[in-house]
Amino acid sequence: MNLLKALATVGSMTFVSRILGFVRDSLIAKIFGAGMETDAFFVAFKIPNLLRRISAEGAFSQAFVPILAEYKNKRSYEATHLLINHVCSLLSLFLIVITCVGIFAAPWLVYISAPGFIEHSEKFQLTVDLLRITFPYIFFISLVSMAGGILNTFNKFSVPAFTPVWLNLSFIFAALFFADYFDRPILVLAWAVFVGGVLQLVFQIPFLKEIGFIPKYQLDLKDEGVWRIIKLMGPAIFGVSIAQLSLLINTIFASFLETGSVSWLYYADRLMEFPAGVLGVALGTILLPSLSKSYSGKDQKEYSGLLDWGLRLTFILAAPAAVALAVLSLPLIATLFHYGAFNMHDVLMTQQATIAYSFGLMGLIMIKVLAPGFYARQNIKTPVKIALFTLFSTQLMNMIFIGQFKHAGLALAIGLGACLNASLLYYHLRKGNYYKPHEGWTQFLIKLFVALTLMGLTLFYLKGDSSLWLEYSISKRLIYLVILILAGSSVYFGALWMMGLRLQSFIRRAI
Repeated sequence: MNLLKALATVGSMTFVSRILGFVRDSLIAKIFGAGMETDAFFVAFKIPNLLRRISAEGAFSQAFVPILAEYKNKRSYEATHLLINHVCSLLSLFLIVITCVGIFAAPWLVYISAPGFIEHSEKFQLTVDLLRITFPYIFFISLVSMAGGILNTFNKFSVPAFTPVWLNLSFIFAALFFADYFDRPILVLAWAVFVGGVLQLVFQIPFLKEIGFIPKYQLDLKDEGVWRIIKLMGPAIFGVSIAQLSLLINTIFASFLETGSVSWLYYADRLMEFPAGVLGVALGTILLPSLSKSYSGKDQKEYSGLLDWGLRLTFILAAPAAVALAVLSLPLIATLFHYGAFNMHDVLMTQQATIAYSFGLMGLIMIKVLAPGFYARQNIKTPVKIALFTLFSTQLMNMIFIGQFKHAGLALAIGLGACLNASLLYYHLRKGNYYKPHEGWTQFLIKLFVALTLMGLTLFYLKGDSSLWLEYSISKRLIYLVILILAGSSVYFGALWMMGLRLQSFIRRAI
């Protein structure tokens, strides 16, 4: 399997999803703006999303994929299918309970996650109503994530990468065609979340059938593989919960700030999540099964080589994204969101958070490369300890930054915390002698610095007066932004090419 080709496939599918995500967010910004109702919705949507990352994409995937890869490589088809049946049955029962509890306990969940809303009874009650509609999303998306883990283990990377498209399409069609049917139009977004969860699950079923691994209800709590996954999930849940707790605390802080702060952070986060999703998620998706295979096969050279390959790609692709995000923050926000109810003040406030987030983009993507190095070895405890230290450090930075920088201070703390997390993961991989950097890193970084400097200066000069972007028509913004992106990319990759650095050199085949 060509890993660069697999990365390009997953990245392109994720790119489509993220572009539709921007269309979705542009519609939400235009129709609903950044105020009381959008603050309520983003909090209501964030809660099941946090639980999804804990139970599905986070702890569950970290524990499930390495064990599944081991079964696939060393055991029979029947044993592997039996493991999938047992795990899916137990996960489904757990999710049904969690969903019922969440719907019932919605007021308490809002009270905990956004205590600043309590002073505004209408805002608080709206958030509760929205949460009760969105909460079943956790059931559907967790099963989607399990199906995605199975498909990725069998090298069907493009299907899970494309799956989020259905959630974005659900948002777009709901906002365009069904908002007027609700007394409170914001409710249509909550129902879009529910429908989007169903669509994503239904989409993956034919592909599971194609590889012969449709899960069946078959509960067996004595299954040895299930218990191995549960034992790994214990520390994994704790570790992922720490990371998500940091985001939740940020929401709590933001709920006490100026109305709109939650929304500004959301839109800035969406801009940061574009490169983090296209590159970071793609790298993590293909690296975890590949690292698990090399570890189970006791091929330490392949294991270390995969990490080195992932880190170099992170630097060569994520570093220019971070620079561009900071330099082009206002043109990006004006082009994507400055319509209708999303006014000039919203643009400037979102810009502050976006620039702050850009400091942590490299760290966020590096975590997606480095953390699988531990998960593949079925070592969850080390990332958990690092996440715990990062949590305390991030909250300390929150208290330092929030007074002067307000909502942007919260974004800066998250970004710097991600860099700290990545640095500690790297240190422990080196300390354990799991990863040995290949030769040529010094020259590689020098070439990268030169190309980044040239690109940054080019973008800064060409973007012109930032205030003009608020006055341009929609067509002008789009045309000028495309020109800037093409110019910056040409300068960056052209400089790398002239210094002898080729993307073709990153072609790598997994064992």
